[in-house]
Amino acid sequence: MVSTDDRQHTDGTDGTGGTGGPRPGARVPAWEVVDSAIGPLLLVTTDRGLVTVAFHATDAVRDDTLDALAARLGTRPVHAPANPLLAEAIRQVAAYFAGELRTFTVPLDWSLVSGFHREVLRELLAGVPYGAVAGYGELAGRVGQPGAAQAVGAAMGANPLPVVVPCHRVVERDGGIGGFGGGLEAKRTLLALEGVLPQPLF
Repeated sequence: MVSTDDRQHTDGTDGTGGTGGPRPGARVPAWEVVDSAIGPLLLVTTDRGLVTVAFHATDAVRDDTLDALAARLGTRPVHAPANPLLAEAIRQVAAYFAGELRTFTVPLDWSLVSGFHREVLRELLAGVPYGAVAGYGELAGRVGQPGAAQAVGAAMGANPLPVVVPCHRVVERDGGIGGFGGGLEAKRTLLALEGVLPQPLF
Protein backbone atom coordinates (compact mmCIF):
# COMPACT_ATOMS: atom_id res chain seq x y z
CA MET A 1 0.00 0.00 0.00
CA VAL A 2 1.24 3.53 -0.69
CA SER A 3 2.59 5.27 2.37
CA THR A 4 0.08 7.55 4.07
CA ASP A 5 2.22 8.38 7.09
CA ASP A 6 0.53 11.33 8.80
CA ARG A 7 3.92 12.65 9.82
CA GLN A 8 4.43 13.54 6.18
CA HIS A 9 0.94 15.13 6.00
CA THR A 10 0.00 12.98 3.01
CA ASP A 11 -3.62 13.90 3.72
CA GLY A 12 -2.84 17.14 1.93
CA THR A 13 -2.86 19.41 4.98
CA ASP A 14 -0.02 21.52 6.24
CA GLY A 15 -0.24 20.07 9.72
CA THR A 16 -2.47 22.89 10.95
CA GLY A 17 -5.54 22.07 8.89
CA GLY A 18 -4.76 24.39 6.01
CA THR A 19 -4.36 23.44 2.36
CA GLY A 20 -3.16 26.76 0.97
CA GLY A 21 0.06 27.52 -0.87
CA PRO A 22 3.48 26.11 -0.04
CA ARG A 23 4.58 26.36 3.59
CA PRO A 24 7.50 28.67 4.36
CA GLY A 25 10.67 26.78 3.45
CA ALA A 26 8.80 24.13 1.49
CA ARG A 27 10.32 22.95 -1.78
CA VAL A 28 8.68 24.14 -4.98
CA PRO A 29 6.68 21.35 -6.66
CA ALA A 30 8.67 19.45 -9.28
CA TRP A 31 7.64 17.75 -12.54
CA GLU A 32 8.90 15.36 -15.18
CA VAL A 33 7.34 13.60 -18.18
CA VAL A 34 8.15 9.89 -18.45
CA ASP A 35 7.48 7.38 -21.21
CA SER A 36 5.31 4.38 -20.43
CA ALA A 37 3.42 1.55 -22.09
CA ILE A 38 0.33 3.80 -22.12
CA GLY A 39 2.07 6.90 -23.46
CA PRO A 40 3.82 9.85 -21.82
CA LEU A 41 2.87 10.52 -18.21
CA LEU A 42 3.37 13.77 -16.34
CA LEU A 43 4.46 13.19 -12.74
CA VAL A 44 4.36 16.05 -10.25
CA THR A 45 5.50 15.99 -6.62
CA THR A 46 5.25 18.44 -3.76
CA ASP A 47 7.32 18.25 -0.59
CA ARG A 48 4.55 15.97 0.75
CA GLY A 49 4.62 13.41 -2.05
CA LEU A 50 3.33 12.59 -5.50
CA VAL A 51 0.38 14.89 -6.21
CA THR A 52 -0.47 14.33 -9.89
CA VAL A 53 -0.13 11.73 -12.63
CA ALA A 54 -1.48 13.03 -15.95
CA PHE A 55 -2.10 10.96 -19.10
CA HIS A 56 -1.25 11.88 -22.70
CA ALA A 57 1.40 14.35 -21.56
CA THR A 58 2.10 16.18 -24.80
CA ASP A 59 3.67 19.63 -24.43
CA ALA A 60 0.21 21.23 -24.55
CA VAL A 61 -1.30 18.86 -21.96
CA ARG A 62 1.75 19.26 -19.75
CA ASP A 63 1.55 23.06 -19.84
CA ASP A 64 -2.20 23.13 -19.24
CA THR A 65 -1.83 20.74 -16.30
CA LEU A 66 1.03 22.74 -14.77
CA ASP A 67 -0.97 25.96 -15.14
CA ALA A 68 -3.94 24.35 -13.37
CA LEU A 69 -1.67 23.05 -10.62
CA ALA A 70 -0.17 26.51 -10.13
CA ALA A 71 -3.64 27.76 -9.24
CA ARG A 72 -4.31 24.86 -6.88
CA LEU A 73 -0.90 24.65 -5.21
CA GLY A 74 -0.07 28.35 -5.07
CA THR A 75 3.07 28.03 -7.18
CA ARG A 76 3.94 26.60 -10.59
CA PRO A 77 5.88 23.31 -10.52
CA VAL A 78 9.40 23.45 -11.93
CA HIS A 79 11.17 20.90 -14.12
CA ALA A 80 13.40 19.18 -11.56
CA PRO A 81 13.68 15.43 -12.26
CA ALA A 82 16.53 15.12 -9.75
CA ASN A 83 14.22 16.14 -6.90
CA PRO A 84 14.47 13.14 -4.52
CA LEU A 85 10.74 12.50 -4.18
CA LEU A 86 10.16 12.93 -7.90
CA ALA A 87 13.13 10.72 -8.77
CA GLU A 88 11.71 7.99 -6.54
CA ALA A 89 8.27 8.32 -8.15
CA ILE A 90 9.89 8.04 -11.60
CA ARG A 91 11.81 4.95 -10.51
CA GLN A 92 8.71 3.24 -9.14
CA VAL A 93 6.56 4.02 -12.19
CA ALA A 94 9.28 2.59 -14.46
CA ALA A 95 9.55 -0.52 -12.28
CA TYR A 96 5.76 -0.99 -12.36
CA PHE A 97 5.61 -0.90 -16.15
CA ALA A 98 8.61 -3.26 -16.33
CA GLY A 99 6.64 -5.78 -14.26
CA GLU A 100 9.07 -5.44 -11.36
CA LEU A 101 6.88 -3.59 -8.84
CA ARG A 102 3.39 -4.40 -7.62
CA THR A 103 2.97 -2.01 -4.69
CA PHE A 104 3.85 1.67 -4.86
CA THR A 105 5.45 3.05 -1.71
CA VAL A 106 6.12 6.63 -2.81
CA PRO A 107 4.39 9.07 -0.41
CA LEU A 108 1.23 10.71 -1.73
CA ASP A 109 -0.07 14.26 -1.44
CA TRP A 110 -3.88 13.99 -1.35
CA SER A 111 -4.50 17.75 -1.39
CA LEU A 112 -6.17 17.79 -4.83
CA VAL A 113 -9.04 15.51 -3.77
CA SER A 114 -11.36 15.64 -0.77
CA GLY A 115 -14.58 14.36 0.77
CA PHE A 116 -16.26 11.28 -0.70
CA HIS A 117 -13.83 11.16 -3.61
CA ARG A 118 -10.83 10.94 -1.28
CA GLU A 119 -12.55 8.34 0.89
CA VAL A 120 -13.28 6.13 -2.12
CA LEU A 121 -9.79 6.50 -3.58
CA ARG A 122 -8.17 5.64 -0.26
CA GLU A 123 -10.33 2.52 0.00
CA LEU A 124 -9.40 1.58 -3.56
CA LEU A 125 -5.71 1.98 -2.78
CA ALA A 126 -5.92 -0.02 0.44
CA GLY A 127 -8.34 -2.71 -0.62
CA VAL A 128 -7.90 -3.57 -4.31
CA PRO A 129 -4.37 -4.94 -4.81
CA TYR A 130 -2.35 -5.63 -7.94
CA GLY A 131 -4.04 -8.29 -10.08
CA ALA A 132 -7.48 -7.79 -8.52
CA VAL A 133 -10.53 -5.80 -9.63
CA ALA A 134 -13.62 -4.42 -7.90
CA GLY A 135 -16.99 -3.25 -9.19
CA TYR A 136 -18.20 0.32 -8.80
CA GLY A 137 -21.05 -0.84 -6.58
CA GLU A 138 -18.75 -3.07 -4.55
CA LEU A 139 -16.44 -0.16 -3.85
CA ALA A 140 -19.41 1.99 -2.89
CA GLY A 141 -20.45 -0.67 -0.39
CA ARG A 142 -16.98 -0.75 1.10
CA VAL A 143 -17.25 2.92 2.07
CA GLY A 144 -20.76 2.48 3.47
CA GLN A 145 -22.65 3.91 0.48
CA PRO A 146 -23.99 0.82 -1.34
CA GLY A 147 -26.23 2.85 -3.64
CA ALA A 148 -23.48 5.21 -4.77
CA ALA A 149 -21.98 3.31 -7.70
CA GLN A 150 -22.38 6.32 -9.98
CA ALA A 151 -20.66 8.56 -7.44
CA VAL A 152 -17.80 6.06 -7.27
CA GLY A 153 -17.48 6.37 -11.04
CA ALA A 154 -17.21 10.13 -10.63
CA ALA A 155 -14.53 9.64 -7.99
CA MET A 156 -12.55 7.45 -10.37
CA GLY A 157 -12.81 10.16 -13.02
CA ALA A 158 -11.55 12.75 -10.53
CA ASN A 159 -8.55 10.66 -9.45
CA PRO A 160 -5.47 12.93 -9.62
CA LEU A 161 -3.11 9.96 -9.21
CA PRO A 162 -4.10 7.29 -11.76
CA VAL A 163 -1.91 4.20 -12.13
CA VAL A 164 -0.52 4.74 -8.60
CA VAL A 165 -4.02 4.97 -7.10
CA PRO A 166 -5.36 2.20 -9.34
CA CYS A 167 -8.70 3.35 -10.74
CA HIS A 168 -8.01 1.02 -13.69
CA ARG A 169 -8.90 -1.85 -11.32
CA VAL A 170 -12.54 -0.70 -11.04
CA VAL A 171 -14.82 -2.39 -13.58
CA GLU A 172 -18.51 -2.84 -14.31
CA ARG A 173 -20.55 -5.46 -12.48
CA ASP A 174 -21.53 -7.25 -15.70
CA GLY A 175 -17.92 -7.79 -16.67
CA GLY A 176 -17.57 -4.69 -18.83
CA ILE A 177 -14.31 -2.82 -18.55
CA GLY A 178 -15.91 0.50 -17.59
CA GLY A 179 -14.53 3.95 -18.31
CA PHE A 180 -11.05 5.35 -17.82
CA GLY A 181 -9.59 8.83 -18.04
CA GLY A 182 -6.59 7.55 -19.97
CA GLY A 183 -8.77 5.78 -22.54
CA LEU A 184 -9.98 2.19 -22.76
CA GLU A 185 -6.86 0.99 -24.56
CA ALA A 186 -4.73 2.24 -21.67
CA LYS A 187 -7.04 0.54 -19.16
CA ARG A 188 -6.79 -2.75 -21.03
CA THR A 189 -3.00 -2.41 -21.15
CA LEU A 190 -2.78 -1.87 -17.39
CA LEU A 191 -5.12 -4.78 -16.62
CA ALA A 192 -3.13 -7.00 -18.99
CA LEU A 193 0.11 -5.95 -17.29
CA GLU A 194 -1.37 -7.05 -13.96
CA GLY A 195 -2.62 -10.37 -15.37
CA VAL A 196 -6.33 -9.54 -15.17
CA LEU A 197 -6.76 -9.57 -18.96
CA PRO A 198 -4.78 -11.53 -21.56
CA GLN A 199 -1.92 -9.66 -23.16
CA PRO A 200 -2.91 -8.25 -26.57
CA LEU A 201 -1.58 -10.17 -29.56
CA PHE A 202 -0.24 -7.00 -31.18
